[in-house]
Amino acid sequence: MSMNPGGDRTRRAMLSALPLLPVLAFPSAAGAEQGDWLVRLRGVVVATADESGEIDLAAGGTRTPLAGSGVRVDSSVIPELDVTYMLHRNWGVEIIAGISNHDVSLDGPGAALAGLGLTDGFRIFDSWVLPPTVTLQYHFLPDGKVRPYVGAGVNYTAFLWNDATRSLEAAVGPVDVDMDNSWNWAAQAGVDIDLSGGWYFNLDVKYIDVEGTASLLIKNGPLGGSSLRVDVDVDPFLAGAGIGYRF
Repeated sequence: MSMNPGGDRTRRAMLSALPLLPVLAFPSAAGAEQGDWLVRLRGVVVATADESGEIDLAAGGTRTPLAGSGVRVDSSVIPELDVTYMLHRNWGVEIIAGISNHDVSLDGPGAALAGLGLTDGFRIFDSWVLPPTVTLQYHFLPDGKVRPYVGAGVNYTAFLWNDATRSLEAAVGPVDVDMDNSWNWAAQAGVDIDLSGGWYFNLDVKYIDVEGTASLLIKNGPLGGSSLRVDVDVDPFLAGAGIGYRF
């Protein structure tokens, strides 16, 4: 018989509490709640689809497709800031802000341009791309330390500061470049992984369906008064990783 029943009860209570020690030492994540703001700063690779139609040469009221011609758009790496507002524990609205610069090069010049010394891979212009995007997200495990989500929404892509290269203007004369802005759809998937406090690590992938038409008006020189026109499929995948804070 135990001579210290009080001590036995204490030991039994301590033993019964052992399974709870991991929980006490590492409390579960404070779940995302309605009204929370999630702010993330990511490094993002903007990988383009790099596809286009044939280049059309318009001169004297006649538009001629240049057989074997096309353009390609290079990829880019940028910083990106996004903010999510939680409408509900599972539902949030995200808006992203970022701007990227892309070079556009010939992917086969066609005979007419090759005759001017414009070879495959010749860089013809660059463009700054501003793609504000809003998505509605569903967060699967708002109480978890690892919280995956998916989203879909709308994008507006603005092509800014489209500038012909000096090499192109040296070959054909002064050139004005224009790219059509467009509304597009977007989809995403990602995950937030708790670090400590309100801080977390984020991985995110987006796809944006972006198509545009590039027009290059050649003012003078060997093709003076003519223009080049090409439909471009940008269709970027944005793969990012970064740090976030929830408050």
